[in-house]
Amino acid sequence: MFSKPSVFVLFGLATSALATVYITDPVGSTVWNAGDTVTVSWQDDGASPTLEEFGEAKFAIAVGNSLQQTILQVIAENVNVATTSSLQFVPSANVGASSDQYFIRVDSNNLKDANNSQYPALSFSAKFTIDGMSGSFNSSVQAQIDGQSTAPFAGASTSASASASHSSVATASTTKSASASTTGTVKASSSGTATHSGSAASASSTGNSATASNPKIWLSVALAAALGLVAC
Repeated sequence: MFSKPSVFVLFGLATSALATVYITDPVGSTVWNAGDTVTVSWQDDGASPTLEEFGEAKFAIAVGNSLQQTILQVIAENVNVATTSSLQFVPSANVGASSDQYFIRVDSNNLKDANNSQYPALSFSAKFTIDGMSGSFNSSVQAQIDGQSTAPFAGASTSASASASHSSVATASTTKSASASTTGTVKASSSGTATHSGSAASASSTGNSATASNPKIWLSVALAAALGLVAC
């Protein structure tokens, strides 16, 4: 059964920044199994903003495309990406179906999008596979997944920012309330690794609308990144 998503997001992804939280694991060839302890790792790619500027962030498993995304499981919150380089958690089996359409989404707590301060700075992993899932995707989430022509995530780790537009046709018609399955509190060690175990969180969101400032340019950048990282 599909577990309600923690946040329903409608974002237009623009190209105001290159990747800063460059996710090195998972990559496009990664296969996770629900219930196993897995690791998310990242590094600074040397582009602006720096990891110090990105600061504390929320990590989550999400699905969707560049205009519409749904957060299915919050992995950890308030992670300082400059002092921690990885975290461990257990993917919840009931948040969706076995699929190769999952990605990691990283939201900065304090750093805002360079083009529109209404939205946080974002970073994403490549799309990857989670097997052994017991849930399913509802029709709204499946529609987002099916919107592949706008998806920037396949084969590329990239940062993106949200640009608001009142002319967007992608709008949330109702307030979305949901509970996020998480695996608990993050403990950072001296090696820069955070571990995560045991709790649940809830959140509600009213859907924001947005469009990409230049979809053709964004798609070109995403494809270029995908080609550069396809060997990962």
